[in-house]
Amino acid sequence: MNEQAPRVELTPAAADLIRRLRADHGPLMFHQSGGCCDGSAPMCYPHGEFRTGDSDVLLESLGVEGVAEAVPFWMSVSQYEVWSHTRLIVDVVAGRGSGFSLEAPEGVRFLIRSRLVGT
Repeated sequence: MNEQAPRVELTPAAADLIRRLRADHGPLMFHQSGGCCDGSAPMCYPHGEFRTGDSDVLLESLGVEGVAEAVPFWMSVSQYEVWSHTRLIVDVVAGRGSGFSLEAPEGVRFLIRSRLVGT
């Protein structure tokens, strides 16, 4: 990750959910797109199920206690240009999103909270 890339963090609730999803689905990955509504929520997939390419940036490989491998967090380049000055915090809230993210059947969804870098 370069010095200008935002730092990605997990709340304890997000880390707990990742551990549960990892136990059920194997290695995981996130992708944050620039869509509208739920399309702008971070989506969690089995690792490699979402194909990344030149239009994506790897922001961070998240270490989660109790998960053997890091969880890569990708973002579309266009979204990165908007969020590059922020610290991203992955959290979990009650309610089912309408996307294809692995947590949807759990009755919760991941969402991004943010703070300006340096705060």
